[in-house]
Amino acid sequence: MSDVMTLNALTAQLAREGIRRLLVLSGENDWCREQALRLRAQLPGDWLWVSDDAPAAPCCSPQALQTLLGREFRHAVFDARQGLDAAAFAALSGTLRAGSWLVLLVPPLAHWSTQPDADSLRWSDCAQPIPTPNFVRHFCHVLLSDGETLCWQQHQPFTVPHFPQRPAWQPASGEPLPEQAALLAKLSTMPEGIAAAIAARGRGKSALAGQLIARIAGTAIVTAPAKAATDVLAQFAGDKFCFYSPDALLAADVRADWLIVDEAAAIPAPLLHRLVSRFPRVLLTTTVQGYEGTGRGFLLKFCARFPTLQRFELQHPVRWAKGCPLEKTVSDALVFDDDDFATLPQGDVTITPFEQKSWRTRPALPLAAYRLLSGAHYRTSPLDLRRMMDAPGQHFFQASCAGQTVGALWLVDEGGLSGELSQAVWAGYRRPRGNLVAQSLAAHGGDPLAATLTGRRVSRIAIHPGRQGEGIGQQLIAQAHDAPCDYLSVSFGYTPLLWRFWQRCGFILVRMGNHKEASSGCYAAMAILPLTAAGKRLANEEHGRLRRDAEVLSQWNGETIPVDPLKTSTLNEDDWRALSGFAFAHRPLLTSLGCLNRLLASCTLPLPALRGGIQDRHSDAQLCGALRLSGRKALLRQQRDEAAQALAALDDERCRQYRDRIVQWQFFH
Repeated sequence: MSDVMTLNALTAQLAREGIRRLLVLSGENDWCREQALRLRAQLPGDWLWVSDDAPAAPCCSPQALQTLLGREFRHAVFDARQGLDAAAFAALSGTLRAGSWLVLLVPPLAHWSTQPDADSLRWSDCAQPIPTPNFVRHFCHVLLSDGETLCWQQHQPFTVPHFPQRPAWQPASGEPLPEQAALLAKLSTMPEGIAAAIAARGRGKSALAGQLIARIAGTAIVTAPAKAATDVLAQFAGDKFCFYSPDALLAADVRADWLIVDEAAAIPAPLLHRLVSRFPRVLLTTTVQGYEGTGRGFLLKFCARFPTLQRFELQHPVRWAKGCPLEKTVSDALVFDDDDFATLPQGDVTITPFEQKSWRTRPALPLAAYRLLSGAHYRTSPLDLRRMMDAPGQHFFQASCAGQTVGALWLVDEGGLSGELSQAVWAGYRRPRGNLVAQSLAAHGGDPLAATLTGRRVSRIAIHPGRQGEGIGQQLIAQAHDAPCDYLSVSFGYTPLLWRFWQRCGFILVRMGNHKEASSGCYAAMAILPLTAAGKRLANEEHGRLRRDAEVLSQWNGETIPVDPLKTSTLNEDDWRALSGFAFAHRPLLTSLGCLNRLLASCTLPLPALRGGIQDRHSDAQLCGALRLSGRKALLRQQRDEAAQALAALDDERCRQYRDRIVQWQFFH
């Protein structure tokens, strides 16, 4: 039988059995493209082509695929010849109807692991694409060992594995399936309170929410991270569908009997708390794992705050048959089966380090650590898996007992920049890739050479929920004290509870942000644990700087900074340097709040742009109107000019010396 006839027969079998499969085309670029176009011509379907350089419509780039969520397609092509965006690949699989092929284009399998992956630019912190051998070996192992994937390689005969016959599938009629019907009955009679419906993709969560809206006698409002993803929900809700974006809903004075929050875990927890508090009944739906990267952390961290919250889980797929091969292949390849914490490991804990080579030598160890991190953390995505597997400078510790993982720590190398580059970062002239804390210590701190020191940043730490409170997290951090660097660091969304943990581990607070992060709804905090004399000097200097700025930051943020404030209005050497960085380079206004306040207290000049923005707290729009400026850029220029005027008025010679030195920091090799 020819390959054409074989594929036609297999496609008919897919539709009959209500499943989807992965078809891998591996070979040279032209061959892969030619075979995919031939398949597209032979098999009727939508054939969405996901690539930065698609030869046919409909098409989109991997980055644009999120705009198509909520839609469904029959057959699709995903081009991974230059790089594999794992989240987009998983998202595409979730859009395919029963009876579909997901055609994946990849380089020759024998050379794939040595080929630079363009997607690595998003997660490796490298200036050029890097090969990703650990991920490719893992991915290929899943594809070639599951027995359910059709792999067609150039220069090799087209052969089809034996796919066992499955029962015929009956597609959903539009009426609720038994599992949905039982949940709808419970929700329809639910007293006031909150319910959460979680499931893997394709289980009918959105349809369930729409059916609930259609059935209730009262009113309902729907909110979600993006309206485009609520098409299915709207279809089932009919004329009763009413959508508000989360921000618009908070700003509006509206009431309803129900609030339906679709993909609730993708909304920052503080914003979600404010939303649910305004409605008598709330249904939260969310994908428990997948490319959205929510993990079971949504249940652990958000839902646990509501002790009376009712949790429901939909198990059976609606849009395809149970046991769909494509769903299992994608889940195994991208490690979507995060730890569900169903068992509680007992016994003494042993902590051991492991490195990335473990993915080749004993893959069960890093897999267990990743599953724990994914399950316990609020947001972990395939991008994190790829970073863990192949990004340079990653280090890990595992806490285990009775052969099971109960804790994991993930650290990332940072710092070690040249003196010239560190100074350019401090002045705001450069922002190289990576080095989150090291760059922040330079860009927002007082020492232009801060980023020359070396550090290891805590990227993730997680403990099994049943073993928390035993000090295992502190033991993991203690094991990292032997790292060959100047300090350990951590960046986190500040809460008093979280800060107490880092304090117990020995960390010193060195920075608090000026605005709440969208992802956490908290102010960003940074802390370091010094390991060398240089690290201790940096920690003490930056902590002292934070103490000097604490009163101003507290007034600006409306929250107490957890340090002992140092009340001073005089300018020191650190202030002069920082103010010159603001006046003559590109250091941000908010980074300079403390020293600018001290400058204004030391100077009698009018300085309307600075005083209006910092002391009077006028908005940028108000200031631009009052000062007749064209916009924010013009306002910032005037604020920098006024800072320069104030410095010159205080000490003209000192001002010129700082200006000449800092301006030179933009010129380096």
